[in-house]
Amino acid sequence: MGLKMQLTEFQLWPADGTSTNIGLHGFSVWISVLQLLLPVNYRHMAMKETKIKIWKFFKVIVSSLLITTLVLFTAATIRTLSLDVNVGLQLAHWEKSKNISLVIDQRHREELLGNFKEALRIPTVSFSETESNATALRQFDAFLRKAFPTVFSSSVVHHELVANYSHLFRVQGSQPDSVPYLLLAHIDVVPAKESDGWEAPPFSAKEIDDFIYGRGTIDDKCAVMGILQALEYLLIRGYTPRRGFYIGLGHDEEIRGFHGAKNIVRVMKERGVKLSFVLDEGLAILDGVISGLDGPAALIGVSEKGSANVKLSVTMAPGHSSMPPRESSIGILAAAVKRLEENPLPRLFGHGPERETFEHLAHKFGLPLKFIMSNLWLFSPLLGRVLEGKPDTNALVRTTTAVTMFNAGVKVNIIPSLAEAYVNLRIHSAQTLQEVLDFIHATVGDQRVKIELIDGFDPLPVSSSDERSFGFQIIKKTVLDMFPTLTVAPGICIGNTDSRHFKDLSNDIYRFAPVWFKPGDAQRFHGINERISKKNYEELVVFYFNLFQNCDIQKLPELHASIHEL
Repeated sequence: MGLKMQLTEFQLWPADGTSTNIGLHGFSVWISVLQLLLPVNYRHMAMKETKIKIWKFFKVIVSSLLITTLVLFTAATIRTLSLDVNVGLQLAHWEKSKNISLVIDQRHREELLGNFKEALRIPTVSFSETESNATALRQFDAFLRKAFPTVFSSSVVHHELVANYSHLFRVQGSQPDSVPYLLLAHIDVVPAKESDGWEAPPFSAKEIDDFIYGRGTIDDKCAVMGILQALEYLLIRGYTPRRGFYIGLGHDEEIRGFHGAKNIVRVMKERGVKLSFVLDEGLAILDGVISGLDGPAALIGVSEKGSANVKLSVTMAPGHSSMPPRESSIGILAAAVKRLEENPLPRLFGHGPERETFEHLAHKFGLPLKFIMSNLWLFSPLLGRVLEGKPDTNALVRTTTAVTMFNAGVKVNIIPSLAEAYVNLRIHSAQTLQEVLDFIHATVGDQRVKIELIDGFDPLPVSSSDERSFGFQIIKKTVLDMFPTLTVAPGICIGNTDSRHFKDLSNDIYRFAPVWFKPGDAQRFHGINERISKKNYEELVVFYFNLFQNCDIQKLPELHASIHEL
């Protein structure tokens, strides 16, 4: 039989021994049957092995997750129990100094409160960048000379007027090799009208329930007068500082300080002055303001948010309201503004000094907040989401966007040719002005909307606040010497101060005054019923009195070893 016959014809033998001839088609059917029957057990075994492998892989993943979670939880728990960044130099041996004590008796109390009230009654108002009360500023100059005769006559104090109304004092130290520092405050105040709802006339310095009411009580004549009153008392007692220092009093801080503070900087630069640190207004002592915190906290500002004022405008041909176009200038601009409001800049919590704030305060919270705040390396995204839920804490989390002005139209039946909106942005420390502008352009996304930067600047550099930071630790020590139960932490100023002009003179700029803020007091700032308690003003005088002397320390003590071993 040939090859062809072998491939197309087969002989099969049934059980009875007879043979059967089938063709190629029959053989194919037989083979198919065998393929269906023979691998059944094999397929079952393969599926079983696959399930076992999947189960083993699943157990490995679950076990890894459990182990990782346990490790993270253990590390977080240890950090929660051990973290107290506030101890630091409090346990170290500070350089001994023979500080003069200030005991405020009734005579001193009447004197310092009388001076403070008189300062408040002088309406040194900055109305706008082109209008201020020059008469009041000259009156204030004469008042200072009368109130603090020793300061103006002392041989160790050199005083000069800058830009006609600002003041610069240089207090000579006995050790010229010590790098001087600068205390800043400002004379001017924002406008105030009794008709706005004040309980007392805003320039009356009236006492109500042991509080003094008046514009400038907390912003910022309490610092102006507290600094000079403290220096007056020290000089009367024969004090000569070892470390020299400067006092700068600007006259136009409320209108950005372009004449006062900037000219003080110019004068100091011309003389080659470099500063150990700068202390200006800014943050305060918060009592009952931070929900969940056990006790009050003193926040020392180590930076300020940047700022930008941006103008958006749309220009079109005017027309009559009876024949309106599909889109008007107002509609186009409103849509652009809506996009900005609906698309906030990214959340950046944990990338700026706000992280240090919460870590410093963590040990004063109860569980679970203590656990979360002690471990921001793990929980920053969670806490950031919580904080962005309220306007006041959202300002800590991101660059904020506020539409502050919208102008369009001159008549009810005319479609305006021009619509304008102004947007104020406060820039987070982790962003730059240029990044914010790029975001605005991308978000608006409409070539018909013209975007212009009116003015702006980057966030201020973050000043040091660790155990080697001379300025921060001296301020902190002065606070804790007076108020031992306080928690002290670095913070971020969401507003701006004159100190931003001094960044070329020092790497370390701090913003703090020991003014006590209770719930609701923040609204008095630039608002109605601005006030300070008589006791608190006395505390300011004592604070600066002690600060001057504490700054005579030549260097910080050695670090307390046990903190770092822990």
